[in-house]
Amino acid sequence: MIMPSTVNRVPSQTADHVNESIRQQTVERVSQYRSAGRRTIDQRLAELDQEWDIERTLEANAATASLVGLALGATVNRKWFLFPAVVAGFLLQHAIQGWCPPLPIFRRLGVRTQSEIDYERYALKVLRGDFRKIAPAKGRNAANGKAIVDAVRQ
Repeated sequence: MIMPSTVNRVPSQTADHVNESIRQQTVERVSQYRSAGRRTIDQRLAELDQEWDIERTLEANAATASLVGLALGATVNRKWFLFPAVVAGFLLQHAIQGWCPPLPIFRRLGVRTQSEIDYERYALKVLRGDFRKIAPAKGRNAANGKAIVDAVRQ
């Protein structure tokens, strides 16, 4: 079995209609900003900086479930200590394959991968004009690597 790439492992384990819904929502959000001013786009970019991606969401979910299992094991019944082991196994499965039981639920709720968030981020940066200063990669006046990286990092 070939392991999927880091960028594609979650979308490859997500139903096509859910991936398409997430893509379409991103397109609709970007379209809403086509005529927006710089300040409005800046606000949306700040919101994107705060958005939790699927990895962070799954990590927080697994940590919470593990702590609950440990607390129940210590206070109610030792059999609850198995729960964190199962959670850890599913987290490992997610790291390798990109799938775990809560993934379909979170994806249906619209939780995006970091790459999906970045697609919106860079589309908004294009609308804001961040990349106008970068010359095409031809000739002596072509932007250097630092200028390109600085434009992307804004």
